[in-house]
Amino acid sequence: MKIPMTTKRIRFAFILLILTALVPLRVAYLQPPTAPQAEIDRRKLEELEDKSEDVANGLLELAVALRNGETGKVAAYFADPAQTTPLPTAPTTATPQVKWVQQHGWNFEPKKAVVTTRTALANQWDRLLDNFSEVEDIRFKLRASSFDETGRVMNATVAFWLVGRNAQGHRAWLRATAETVLNFDTTDKLTGGIPNSLSHEKGRWLIREFAIQPINSLIATQDLFSEVSAPAGVAERLPAYGETGNTGFVWRGAAAGDFNRDGWMDLIVTGATRNYLYLNDRQGKFRDASDEVGIRLFESGAGPLVLDYDNDGDTDIFMANVGQQLLFENRLVPDGKLTFNDVSLQAGVAVDGFGFSAATADVNGDGWLDVYVASYNRYGQVIPDSWFRATNGTPNLLFINQRDGTFSEAARKWGLDDRRWSYAATFADINGDHRPDLFVANDFGEKGMFVNRGDHFTDEAAARGLLDLGNGMGVMFGDYNNDGRLDIHATNMSSTAGNRIVSRLFPNQGAQQNVYKKLASGNNLFENLGDGKFKDVTAAIGGLSGMWAWGGGFIDIDGDGWEDIFTPNGFISGKSMADT
Repeated sequence: MKIPMTTKRIRFAFILLILTALVPLRVAYLQPPTAPQAEIDRRKLEELEDKSEDVANGLLELAVALRNGETGKVAAYFADPAQTTPLPTAPTTATPQVKWVQQHGWNFEPKKAVVTTRTALANQWDRLLDNFSEVEDIRFKLRASSFDETGRVMNATVAFWLVGRNAQGHRAWLRATAETVLNFDTTDKLTGGIPNSLSHEKGRWLIREFAIQPINSLIATQDLFSEVSAPAGVAERLPAYGETGNTGFVWRGAAAGDFNRDGWMDLIVTGATRNYLYLNDRQGKFRDASDEVGIRLFESGAGPLVLDYDNDGDTDIFMANVGQQLLFENRLVPDGKLTFNDVSLQAGVAVDGFGFSAATADVNGDGWLDVYVASYNRYGQVIPDSWFRATNGTPNLLFINQRDGTFSEAARKWGLDDRRWSYAATFADINGDHRPDLFVANDFGEKGMFVNRGDHFTDEAAARGLLDLGNGMGVMFGDYNNDGRLDIHATNMSSTAGNRIVSRLFPNQGAQQNVYKKLASGNNLFENLGDGKFKDVTAAIGGLSGMWAWGGGFIDIDGDGWEDIFTPNGFISGKSMADT
């Protein structure tokens, strides 16, 4: 299925809007450009990117055909004849890589190119896939593209990967890159009758040359996780975005806490129209207790936070919210029964904001937990005043616990009423003074590192090596190298299309020299140097391209004493693979 032209142009316009807004400023990330950049030819850039998107969508269709084993459809995406490196038919011997991960190559000759028919090539793909007992997903990504003077021949770098299980039943990830040449063909008998979405000219982009670079696979010798939401009783299916019951702008969240004090972790989940509270039955399942504890019909927020705000020994729930912030008191103590009361108004937290998430710590050292709210803005109705240093978000909030069941909002007093489209935040003591400091991930803006000075915070991100320009969506502290110091994982976004466009404009600059490439480069890992300063070690540890990433962070997934990194990703899904 092709993306409707309007959808393609909207998606492209977002990236182009950023570029056309920034290029006239000629702003660089760490240093000025070595030479003035040429003005953008908007029409030419849009034409080239439209063609690239048309090819990218065709590659997605090819991936679906391969995943479904439809040899005839696979053949339709190649010229006849085509020149390719023969696809591998068998893996080489696997060797240990790290922990429970092995790596193997594939038997093939990367420098040998042969001319073959499209049918024979489709059969080669079938033989490659015969090495897998299960195929979960196949994707092609158009990393880079250039065109000849006619605009009908494209040279492209295409990344390819497959996720599934190999012949032995182990989870496997095949990954490769191919240097590819495509022609826009209007005469091919098999495909020439298909109207092209760009010009409505009958024709189609066909792969004429496909030269695979060295290809390899990673194998997991252990299954660490299984998806068990349905048998565990938490597989709630919500309406698709835009449909009745899920038409709002706000994303939702979840948090874990022991609400009934039985020693087992329970779950609080915020939905589009209601809340879910799942009690752990201590036998691997959860029971929906939302109605009996009174949480279901309370207003649903965006980001739930569990804490004991009144120091009575049970776990309460704060919810960051678009509108007034929410606080639900757990009445297990003193009533002896698990129920929740909405105390938002009397506790003083019913303050308007655009709360996307919340964090808690004892900010002033009085033994009572305080609450920080990361406040965003209504994107789409309000446009950021900068794509990488925006300051027109809504003010962040800081609720100081008054130790009598109430809070006082004091963000301005403490220097935390920041307006940088904040998405997520977390507290940790980064300088060893036993005060909680605050790291804030901001969308469209620099990250903040607010150091606690006892009665106020100062933003010292630049001085401490944390002034990063990525589109921040999440943050977590953890010790990735086991040196006893807290490091930082920051979740940003990476974009294949964004990198493709920016590489066309700035072919000789990387993410550290060019702000546009930085915005599309992905997540960060900052190493704590031990003196209160940090170093960005993302490139050194291999890069952390997490696509449209959110939240996530450190977790020791295999229990070996070393913290791993998990990054969820995704966005609003449409009816086709290409429509997001």
